[in-house]
Amino acid sequence: MSKPLSVRKAQGQKQDSSDYTAIIQSDTFKELLRSKRAFILPSSIFFFVFYFTLPILTSYFTVLNQPAIGAISWAWVFAFAQFIMTWGLCILYTKKAARFDELVEKIKQETGGRGE
Repeated sequence: MSKPLSVRKAQGQKQDSSDYTAIIQSDTFKELLRSKRAFILPSSIFFFVFYFTLPILTSYFTVLNQPAIGAISWAWVFAFAQFIMTWGLCILYTKKAARFDELVEKIKQETGGRGE
């Protein structure tokens, strides 16, 4: 006779929590967190500084009002550069994410993970 559903569920939760404990204590998981933090934190700070520089400079200073190319001012050049910066960060993150995925697969192999 099989065990009642509540017992099977409790055993499954206990197994999941011990799996999670083993995962978060593994060196590979710690490396994953370190590498993600090392990329995401500086790139986010750069993004916010670059993004908010345009409205601050255009609101309080006249440095971006100077012509850059013909009638196009530096404000327009800076605004266009924000699109390039966003695309660049997306491309960089996509390349870094491949490394993050490799670490996740390594963690799953080390801990016998059941993920997708």
